[in-house]
Amino acid sequence: MRRFLAFVVAVVPLYAEKPYEFWPGATYDTKIPTCRRVLGYDPGERITSHAGIIRYMEALAAAAPARIKLFDYGQTWEGRKLQYAAVSSEGNLRRLAEIRTAMARLADPRKTSDAEAQGLVGDLPALVWLSYGVHGNEISSPEAGLLTAYHLLAARNNKMVDDILAHVVVLVDPAQNPDGRDRFVNYFEETRGLEPDPSPIAAEHHEPWPAGRTNHYLFDLNRDWIGLTQPEIRNQVKALREWFPLVYVDLHEMSGESTYFFSPESDPYNPHLTASQRDSLKLFGRNNAKWFDKYGFDYFTRENYDAFYPGYGASWPYYYGGIAMTYEQASVRGLVVRRSDETLLTFRDTVRHHFVASLSTLEAAAVNREKLLRDFYHYRATAIDEGHKEPVVEYILPRSRDASATDKLAGILMEQGIEVQRAKAPFRSGDREYPAGTYVVAMAQPSKRLIRTLLDPQIPMDSQFVEAEEARRRIRQRSEIYDVTAWSLPLLFNVEAVASGTPSKGEFEPAQPVRVHPGEMHGATATVAYLAQWGSEAAGRLLTGALREDLKVHSSERAFVQSGLKFPAGSLIFKVAGNPPDLASRLARLAREAGAEIYGTDSGWVEDGVNFGSHYVVAVKKPAIAMAWDTPASSQSAGAARFVLERQYGYPVTPIRSLDLNSPELARFDVLIFPDGGAYSEWIGDSGVRRLKEWVQAGGTVVGLGSAVNFLAEKGVGLLDTAQENSVQAEEKKPTPASEGRVPGTEISSVTDYDKLIHATNEMPDSAPGAIVRAHIQPGHWLTAGASDSVYVMVEGRAIYSPLKLDKGVNAVYFDAPEKLLASGYLWAENRKQMSFKPVVAAQNTGRGVAIGFTADPNFRGIQDGMNVLFLNAVFRGPSHAR
Repeated sequence: MRRFLAFVVAVVPLYAEKPYEFWPGATYDTKIPTCRRVLGYDPGERITSHAGIIRYMEALAAAAPARIKLFDYGQTWEGRKLQYAAVSSEGNLRRLAEIRTAMARLADPRKTSDAEAQGLVGDLPALVWLSYGVHGNEISSPEAGLLTAYHLLAARNNKMVDDILAHVVVLVDPAQNPDGRDRFVNYFEETRGLEPDPSPIAAEHHEPWPAGRTNHYLFDLNRDWIGLTQPEIRNQVKALREWFPLVYVDLHEMSGESTYFFSPESDPYNPHLTASQRDSLKLFGRNNAKWFDKYGFDYFTRENYDAFYPGYGASWPYYYGGIAMTYEQASVRGLVVRRSDETLLTFRDTVRHHFVASLSTLEAAAVNREKLLRDFYHYRATAIDEGHKEPVVEYILPRSRDASATDKLAGILMEQGIEVQRAKAPFRSGDREYPAGTYVVAMAQPSKRLIRTLLDPQIPMDSQFVEAEEARRRIRQRSEIYDVTAWSLPLLFNVEAVASGTPSKGEFEPAQPVRVHPGEMHGATATVAYLAQWGSEAAGRLLTGALREDLKVHSSERAFVQSGLKFPAGSLIFKVAGNPPDLASRLARLAREAGAEIYGTDSGWVEDGVNFGSHYVVAVKKPAIAMAWDTPASSQSAGAARFVLERQYGYPVTPIRSLDLNSPELARFDVLIFPDGGAYSEWIGDSGVRRLKEWVQAGGTVVGLGSAVNFLAEKGVGLLDTAQENSVQAEEKKPTPASEGRVPGTEISSVTDYDKLIHATNEMPDSAPGAIVRAHIQPGHWLTAGASDSVYVMVEGRAIYSPLKLDKGVNAVYFDAPEKLLASGYLWAENRKQMSFKPVVAAQNTGRGVAIGFTADPNFRGIQDGMNVLFLNAVFRGPSHAR
């Protein structure tokens, strides 16, 4: 106890010393307000709320309007302001509009000659975007952002600052994730006591579920840069495209036991990064090292954090021609923490490290201004040139089976700055005819490398890295694959992307960056019914919109043909009888909003298939949907599932704390979703499990995602008759029993035999490193209605489940054969063999209800749109099939 108190007392002087010099020797203009003058405390003394951040930035802008300008660039889901500031010299700030226009000229070598570009290089400042706090509980960087802005405006007689302001326009985004930050700050303020507590197990250092890392919908915003699902990142990308900053830095935090990381990144690098970009990383790394060495800060480079996945903030700007870097600071998650070596790490020190790294980066950008500008122009010029010469000169995106998914994909590409053409009339390319409305993405454009990165089915990792990774895996060393190895958007959206070696010829126009194109009502005066083909995102939006307006909706279990049009299983039928008199006008509006096509009919007669009065036509119930919320659910799985239902399909979900799932109120819900997560049975207890089983038996639909399938399959739960598999072990001859105290003798004749011998006998499969695989659809079941013959699935982790027996249920979707399984990314050979023909989606009736398991989470990062039809079938058609 005495030793612990000594550490607590030692904390107090750390915050009482005055003054603390973040940049030793600096003198400041008293006309520029300090943090203390505006907020009442010094930097690093408290953790600033988002409102405080905005208030301080506005105070700086009021004090120095000639050198700082604020830009609002959107709002979060919770209505908090997204804001960045431009800071530079008075001369640069006066010509901000001119600078932005000049950067746009430099960004398009088709319009700007090399000679004109050289003139621009001689005149333009470098643009550097400093992005702080993308993870809300990584708390030091936003404070460093405020300090950086203050230092640039207030430092006097400082040559480094003067050079930065003369040669750089600094774009400071102090808080990328306001909702997550305030979630952390509120919790910290609730739990902090008389003085900062250094104990690493003190409550103030440990947030409850879901923690502040993520945004309102619990998305990791640092993974959202290719899907652009969240307003924080979608709007930031829009702002970046207005400026084209040459340098983008994303400042993070990591384990409190670590030090500081800056560029260069570790292997593997994305192959679409250029040599000049990788060289520039070293320029910034060396300059950071210079200052960290000067001040005695520890750091490391080339470890942990790679540059392979393009969906980070510190990756995406590469692909328009900038430099993108991750900086990582050991985290306090409070004001002070005691580390394992008995040293104290203070919040103020972590702020200072990020502050010094920020200024060092700006200095390097100022010194290398001309190189960065020339490299940017060269990057975009060579992209165009390569686009003309490569075997694939364009991607063709036909609006085939799910035109609405293709529309959305094309819209996302355009939001990222990719030029997309749309066919005004049918055209031919190669040996195939394409209809009007088809999208064409030519490679010969400045965004060529981004196109390849997002649309290619495979982005290869460096072969030497892969060999080393396999070697590490054999001896159970930690994997150095930081994130997923695949992300091809056409595969995740389950839409066609045709790689063409010849340019298409026909009538084309620039496509509009719209994710949802208005749908249409065909035959607005129907007397019998209105029909909509199932199997598209648009049809899903139409269904949820109609249910929310209490329209009566039926769905066909079998395909049918009427008036020459084929309607697949699952197609929606809005019967005139039983619906409101204004059904036609309401459906016309819903069609426009959803992007769906609706067809009116005056007859129930069909040319083929089932009639509207068949017992294969069932009423779609308006379900009340609940979701397990809180520990032990994965917050990101819970957030993604809720986001898909609420924001992509406009249907409300009721989150229920796990401990409240034992409530009689559960009876009011038709669907209960368990997100990917761990020991649900321990949290809800025996009585909760008993109530869940009774609820399903009474007609409820339970949906388990990812590892929640394990919960539904537990012996005491028994809602899915499957089990998680161990890894496959080679059959071995049993050795002769040995005498007591000894083990049987063995002969090891090869490395292969040695590897087998040292492996555990009851071991789970090796963790799949985020690959996209093919899966087959079992036709004829209501769970697969409207789905195509196959679907692509993102698989991560170790979970492989045994198939359901036919007398228990159905394996509605199952993984493809070993030789066909892998569609994109990297997957261990053993995983390919064991995963094949195992279930992806399984369903089992219990009493009057049904349990559905998705062994791979269908809502991965909100971008696995190709799985949406299956997920919607489970949630909206499941209750219609509960008996």
